Amino acid sequence: MTTENRWLLPEGIEELLPERASQLEALRRRLLDQCGTWGYRYVIPPLVEFTDSLLIGLGADLDVVTCKFTDQMSGRMLGVRADITPQAARMDAHSLAENGVTRLCYAGSTLQSTPQSVIGGRAPIQLGAELFGCDAIEADSEIISLMLSTFACAGVSRALTLDIGHIGIYDALFSNANLDPEIESQMFDALQRKSTPDIERLSSSLPDDVSQRLRQLASLHGSPEVLLEARTLFCNEPVVLAALDDLDTVLAQAQQAFPDVGVYVDLTELRGFRYHTGLVFAVYLEGRGSAVAKGGRYDNIGAVFGRDRPATGFAIDLKALVDDMTPVESSRPPIIAPPSDAPDLRVAIAGLRAKGRTVVVDLAPGLTLPGAERLVLNNGEWIIETEATS
Repeated sequence: MTTENRWLLPEGIEELLPERASQLEALRRRLLDQCGTWGYRYVIPPLVEFTDSLLIGLGADLDVVTCKFTDQMSGRMLGVRADITPQAARMDAHSLAENGVTRLCYAGSTLQSTPQSVIGGRAPIQLGAELFGCDAIEADSEIISLMLSTFACAGVSRALTLDIGHIGIYDALFSNANLDPEIESQMFDALQRKSTPDIERLSSSLPDDVSQRLRQLASLHGSPEVLLEARTLFCNEPVVLAALDDLDTVLAQAQQAFPDVGVYVDLTELRGFRYHTGLVFAVYLEGRGSAVAKGGRYDNIGAVFGRDRPATGFAIDLKALVDDMTPVESSRPPIIAPPSDAPDLRVAIAGLRAKGRTVVVDLAPGLTLPGAERLVLNNGEWIIETEATS
């Protein structure tokens, strides 16, 4: 690398300069405080873990995007977390091992070997909340409500759309079909892409009952009226009807609490099929092609850590969100102080900083800051004056 390009960063890795960094940090604090008011306790999982625990259970799907290296102390393989959710599950099952309902929240950097969306980077800053120990639909409603409330707390100006589905519907329709793994993988792909030609092609090679269900399921995405259509198509499937009841309950509560949020029901959403066991959901902002928040139910996640626990949660990419939030202007302008070793000036500056004021010492005469005030000596006393009157 020559001296001319040593400033280059790896592809998909970015730095945050002061203005954006301060906005993101303010957002992180606000959202964590918001989670705290709902009873979610803050935890800080480690940046790296042994891959033995990082990539099992919920983390198995993260293997290909996890950056790995050999621990020089133990000789074992370490991984840099690509997602914090599996770590929170481990902490609930093993480190805390509490009975009853446990609510946790977190915020931290992650690293992925390749970007997981077209416009995303490789180092999202993830903030999330997880609710363990409750399999009732009320837990899912709480998580979705908390997720949507974070966007209101952030002051997001773009229109929101809640995309929601239920993994249990696909599982109920096809779990006993004994499909070839390759065929099922192709079905996953075709349903996710909503590719009618591929679905028709696959249907022609499947048993009649499986083919009919595949075609029916493929059409079930759109407005909430889709749920009524699904009830008609699968009226003899009690597991499907129970899943539709859950969707009705959650959507009724979400639409009542957040009437301005759009809803898109997608019963073909199979994201995280290997570990999600119920509702799956995401939030999209108007004008953005990828989700800024994702979540869902993943019961039994703690089994690999010795405790079988139901769980539901969500995670938000703070970097994606910060560009769409309404900046919170500081109500207290910065103060410019003159450079001096005078003890009384040092006391005055320390007192102002102790009260939370920003005091910047003018080391190079002529410093100006937007809206700044100045600390000036007046009749032997240090007082604050606005720039206009100084």
